[in-house]
Amino acid sequence: MSGRETIGVIGAGAWGTALAQMLASDGRDVVLWAYEAEVVAAINAEHRNPLYLPSATLAPTIRATGDLADFAAIDTLLVVTPAQVLGKVLGGLVKAPRDLVLCSKGIEAGTGRLMNDVAREASPESAIAVLSGPTFAHEVAAGLPTAVTLACGGGAAQWDRLAPAIARPAFRPYYSDDVTGAEIGGAVKNVLAIACGVVDGLALGQNARAALIARGYAEMLRFGEALGAEAETLSGLCGLGDLVLTCSSTSSRNFSLGKALGEGASAADLMADRRTVAEGAFTAPVLAELAAARGIAMPIVDAVGAILAGANARRVVAELLARPLRAELESDAKDIEA
Repeated sequence: MSGRETIGVIGAGAWGTALAQMLASDGRDVVLWAYEAEVVAAINAEHRNPLYLPSATLAPTIRATGDLADFAAIDTLLVVTPAQVLGKVLGGLVKAPRDLVLCSKGIEAGTGRLMNDVAREASPESAIAVLSGPTFAHEVAAGLPTAVTLACGGGAAQWDRLAPAIARPAFRPYYSDDVTGAEIGGAVKNVLAIACGVVDGLALGQNARAALIARGYAEMLRFGEALGAEAETLSGLCGLGDLVLTCSSTSSRNFSLGKALGEGASAADLMADRRTVAEGAFTAPVLAELAAARGIAMPIVDAVGAILAGANARRVVAELLARPLRAELESDAKDIEA
């Protein structure tokens, strides 16, 4: 044992495994929960996760488990399960006051709840924080420089507890108290990354992708501010920063999904064949529904939802381009509508 407080990571997909590796980089003990028994066995016996992060040789201070009871006495847990099962997994934890750092990005299908709302219901005795930003798992696991937003619902006191536990020389968190903004940035960018992948799959060029990122960011801002997020949060690492990263590389699961859709694959086949989760596919329809209920224009999000539902990608893009001309900024709209 390292002698320092053990940290728990719940979820041993690529991102959860990368976070465990980062946390263990200074010799700290990390307990990592995996759903699959074969993942638990491989991590403990071989210090590898061949199913989700085969490129990394894991630190010996990482211990895998399939039993949530092993986290009963751990005060700091990073929760990295798929968004749609987060509530169920948290419901299996022994109830105790602790810091829960949510690292899953999405909106709960069926309820439209953000992850912090799901976590507060499942674990009301816990203090909730959100870790989000431009992070490819394989780069974090390799120790490459990374910066993230750590949004603390418990304010500066929670930050004072969490920052020293999470920060490493190559992993730099920045403080925020805007949990809603951090969550919305992470959820919306996944949907926009699918859209950028579609553009790439259709070979529509770099101009189109840059335009889509900019207009998608405008949609993120509209939605976020309507739900109480701060524009400054969405212009930072967990919003614009994450958006740029995931809209530009096939290392993004959501971008890769969109690219395959643009190339003509069916959404049903792609989702059935994927072991790793492209959260944007689950988020798109519920995000479109939430926006419509509030009268928030999100045409790119709507387009992604239509493509995921089976609409022809090239036709949907043509309909987007055929929308009526308008002002770029909301503040200028009155001038052309007068």
